[in-house]
Amino acid sequence: MERHNMAPPGIGSSTERHLDIHNTRNSQNIIVLDGGFATQLSCYVDEPIDGDVLWSARFLSTNPEAVIDSHLDFLRAGADLIITNTYQADVDLFVKHLNVTKEEAYNLIKKAVELAKIAVERYMQEFPNARRPLVVGSVGPYGASLHDGSEYTGSYAANTSLDVMREWHTPRINALLEGGADLLALETIPCRAEAEMLVTLLKEKYPETKAWLSFTAGQDGKTTAYGEPFQEAARACYDICPDQLVAIGVNCIAPRLVESLISGINDKRANPIPLIVYPNSGESYNVELGDDTASYRWINRDKCEPVECYVAKWLDLGVTFVGGCCRTYAIDVTRIKREVEKWKQDHRF
Repeated sequence: MERHNMAPPGIGSSTERHLDIHNTRNSQNIIVLDGGFATQLSCYVDEPIDGDVLWSARFLSTNPEAVIDSHLDFLRAGADLIITNTYQADVDLFVKHLNVTKEEAYNLIKKAVELAKIAVERYMQEFPNARRPLVVGSVGPYGASLHDGSEYTGSYAANTSLDVMREWHTPRINALLEGGADLLALETIPCRAEAEMLVTLLKEKYPETKAWLSFTAGQDGKTTAYGEPFQEAARACYDICPDQLVAIGVNCIAPRLVESLISGINDKRANPIPLIVYPNSGESYNVELGDDTASYRWINRDKCEPVECYVAKWLDLGVTFVGGCCRTYAIDVTRIKREVEKWKQDHRF
């Protein structure tokens, strides 16, 4: 393979060999995330992804090279880190739908970290002067396992105990950390109760592990998806575990909702919350009853503004982790990266 001395366009080489996720309060240290993994994966596979009970996690078993290639696309596009393809990964679901043993299912979650690390190594072979990206273990919400879209409403919080949620999350987290993830993404969490449970679990069971926490939110731009005041939930969760949480914010929401959710969140706080934002394209995910994967589709693309249009404003509001979620491709990450670099250039002192 040809070796390059410079990083690809939009990335920029760095004298810092490792990403510093602990110093994002420095306005020049902004971390660019990857985009929608299932979205980029669709460039490599012909099988349906949206609507599959395992979603993109199925391809950890059926097409690992496509998983690696999707990660690598995001790294080449300018992502400082990549998030494992484990949002909907679950031991019992793998056993049921992949016809594997529990041990094999557990190891498949670990394999997700391995595949991401392979992508990092291939990237570093191509661009040896680039800063080494991190591998972040995706820990999606309990609702993702229900295959009913409830991670976008939090409706399961009304009838699911925290003990059940904790028992479901723990083996997934164990596998990701055993696999060697650099930190965790507790992401797309729709309700305060599950979020507080997760950060408490992080503090009590994994005291050496760093993570970020990101919520889904309501259409009012003020609440969690379950309807609780977002800023109150975010502050409460951060104060449980400030030494381990590298950021708190929102993901997989329309970009237009971000500003109202995060504006003023750190007013009068002596210990400000580092902020993370990675919205979807602004499209809506339409879920109809039934098992037909065709009933799961994204709509209203014509009503969307590109994510990169909002980046400068979010950085002005103090966001230091920024990227994309569903329906954002590697090319969108490149555009986000360019906006970040432009903002940093305009704000050098």
